[in-house]
Amino acid sequence: MSGFVEKPEPIQVPGLVHLHTGKVRELYQNEAGDLVMVASDRMSAFDWVLPTEIPDKGRVLTQLSLWWFDQFADLIPNHVLSTELPAGAPADWAGRTLVCKPLKMVPVECVARGYLTGSGLLEYDESRTVCGLALPEGLVNGSELPAPIFTPATKAAVGEHDENVSYEEVARQVGADTAAQLRQATLAIYARARDVARDRGIILADTKFEFGFDGETLVIGDEVLTPDSSRFWPADQWEPGRAQPSYDKQFVRDWLTSAESGWDRRSEQPPPPLPEQVVQATRAKYIEAYERLTGTSWA
Repeated sequence: MSGFVEKPEPIQVPGLVHLHTGKVRELYQNEAGDLVMVASDRMSAFDWVLPTEIPDKGRVLTQLSLWWFDQFADLIPNHVLSTELPAGAPADWAGRTLVCKPLKMVPVECVARGYLTGSGLLEYDESRTVCGLALPEGLVNGSELPAPIFTPATKAAVGEHDENVSYEEVARQVGADTAAQLRQATLAIYARARDVARDRGIILADTKFEFGFDGETLVIGDEVLTPDSSRFWPADQWEPGRAQPSYDKQFVRDWLTSAESGWDRRSEQPPPPLPEQVVQATRAKYIEAYERLTGTSWA
């Protein structure tokens, strides 16, 4: 069992129809038929949406995504139409709201990996493959791969695991042409982002993208290259063979799995609220990632 510890009631705004509550985002539609995405400060871990929020998190995700969209605008169009706040929206929506073009979304999580960790490491340890792709012997946690790989996953509902699948399975589900476009776009964006991050002293270990079609044109949507969707490691602390320090929700995961939390992730009990020191440490990591990548001050 997993999902929301406390599912929020969506805010009602005149002129907007609420469509969906995700782990982080609330999705609305305006009278013109455009989508309005509002990034909350909710935090998820171990397939649970936690009862404690991380202040400013939604704004960091939104502003960092906008910055990244600009970095690879020559590679692929994105879904953002406007950052203007809808009339009547709460003031708190400022900086966390995107008005977006509706897309016919492809039901695939498009993951690029340049380093071995996470679920990829688990599969590698069993079979020397990741999503069916053969990898050389001798790799360890945090190893750089010989070349970046496309390792797609099926998109899961809230509270469920995304499931890694082979490229061949993606081609079977969405068609060979679309699968080829997804792989090409994913690896091209990853390569650009990896080089940008490297210039700023950060390793982009892996990341995931979501794509949709606007007519016949492939478009990137949702968020991109944030601490929620990517693993960012400080380059000067990279050491294969162990878990790497990171700019993400690791403080949250570590506390939840510690004796201090009193929570057993194997149980069906929801996780407890986060203590203030974990909240502030996590917020600081998200902001540090934003500042190091963009070169601008969050304040």
